[in-house]
Amino acid sequence: MNVAPAPRSTRAADALSGAVAGGAGLALAELIAGLLPGAPSVVTEVGTLLISLQPAGAKQLVVDLFGTADKLALTLTVTVVALLITAALGVLARSRRGLAQLGFLGFGLLGIYASLRDPLVDPIPALLSAGVSIVVAIWTLDWLLGRSVVRGPRPEMPDWERRRFLGRALTAGAVAVVGGTVGRILVERQQAAAAAVPPLPVAAPAASPPPGATFDVPGITPLVISNDRFYRIDTQLLTPHLQADGWSLSVTGMVDRELQFSYADLLALPQFEQYVTIACVSNEVGGDLVGNALWSGVKLRDVLDRAGMQADATQLVGRAFDGWTAGFPTSWLDPPDREAMIAVGMNGEPLPPQHGFPARLIVPGLFGYVSATKWLTEINLTTLEAFDAYWIRLGWAKEGPILTQSRIDAPRNGGHVPAGTVAVAGVAWAPDRGISRVEVQVDEGPWNAAELSRAISDATWLQWLYRWQAPPGMHSLRVRATDGTGEVQAAERTPPPPDGARGYHQIAVTVDG
Repeated sequence: MNVAPAPRSTRAADALSGAVAGGAGLALAELIAGLLPGAPSVVTEVGTLLISLQPAGAKQLVVDLFGTADKLALTLTVTVVALLITAALGVLARSRRGLAQLGFLGFGLLGIYASLRDPLVDPIPALLSAGVSIVVAIWTLDWLLGRSVVRGPRPEMPDWERRRFLGRALTAGAVAVVGGTVGRILVERQQAAAAAVPPLPVAAPAASPPPGATFDVPGITPLVISNDRFYRIDTQLLTPHLQADGWSLSVTGMVDRELQFSYADLLALPQFEQYVTIACVSNEVGGDLVGNALWSGVKLRDVLDRAGMQADATQLVGRAFDGWTAGFPTSWLDPPDREAMIAVGMNGEPLPPQHGFPARLIVPGLFGYVSATKWLTEINLTTLEAFDAYWIRLGWAKEGPILTQSRIDAPRNGGHVPAGTVAVAGVAWAPDRGISRVEVQVDEGPWNAAELSRAISDATWLQWLYRWQAPPGMHSLRVRATDGTGEVQAAERTPPPPDGARGYHQIAVTVDG
């Protein structure tokens, strides 16, 4: 009596089936997000959820490892981890099909939960996208598992049944990759299709940079950083594209009159311009998470005067569209020459979406994590004791004044220069105390004063230049700055947490004889 051979498959085939099924579900969700306005990118939403749950120190670790590519790294990590887990569910499905299907359902529910936390996501498209993606993922898993089973003893080469399965799995995987890529491109195009923005109103102009504000040195950082090259650090994986129509800014809390401004209302207020250098607290010594721009907008004190800020309010909290918060002491607004602002323009253009359109806070002298709220929707007056903003709850300092720092831009670290006169140059900043002196040290020699450019204001950085008579050999160069109060930049090297990196920027160069 002949007995039919028992069906069999391999763990590798089952894992491949699970990974392809997971990829198909993710790809379809991306494609729906690109085609249907209001539908979420599940990968992005889960990544954003992970950012919100990160422990203290995680942000700095990610920035240290990936710099401004941190969002791409997180997106890829979420995708890879999801595929690994669905691969494991594929192996589980061979013996516990129902349990594996529950696992895919759990992924869908996680995506729904993460998506509905985003105020820009429409709940109905989110539910539709998740439901269809789950069904497609489970169907793909069942379809591939049914074709990964072969009968009979392990055949000699060639193994046509396994080859047919592999071809089907790879084809399905390729379709998923193409669909997901197209979906991601459509999502990014959809995000970039911002509504028409009214032209900026005429503002009281800032004084032009004075003569001598720049040095003509190859490699030195420009005095003003263009919008497309300005650093960006925030908690958003995809740039939010808020529309001017329907956006509003509320002033709430410890004020005599709570106010609300539309975008048109904000543009109707008296406008002014100022150059301000802002910096991220995550910036390492010698790093580039710092920039200077010409900002335009409304004086924050004018808005607070209209609302009637109460005398016992000790903290101003900016809240973004998604609930992200940054807070700083109201006493920081006391000096009459320190003009915090609600910015609507950057370098003569409306704020780019990646830098906070429709409006953001710019507060001279404070790190961004306590002040520079992008995509601003609320200004809340409260007390320092009553509320801890986003990064404070993750272990960063409650107050975040920008530290005195300097950086060598030219020559480059590890570079070669010819013997003779070498232009050593860079930038230094201490908003809003200004820079009074920059010094350069060669090897272990004395500190030598550098030439300073003329600063636009105390709220901006300046350029510096030291003409070094360079002898052949390997040399180390260090720089330090002194701020406008006479305080010298801290020498001891420390990491950014909890209130900014300290230490001298140092490079090594080889002088060719």
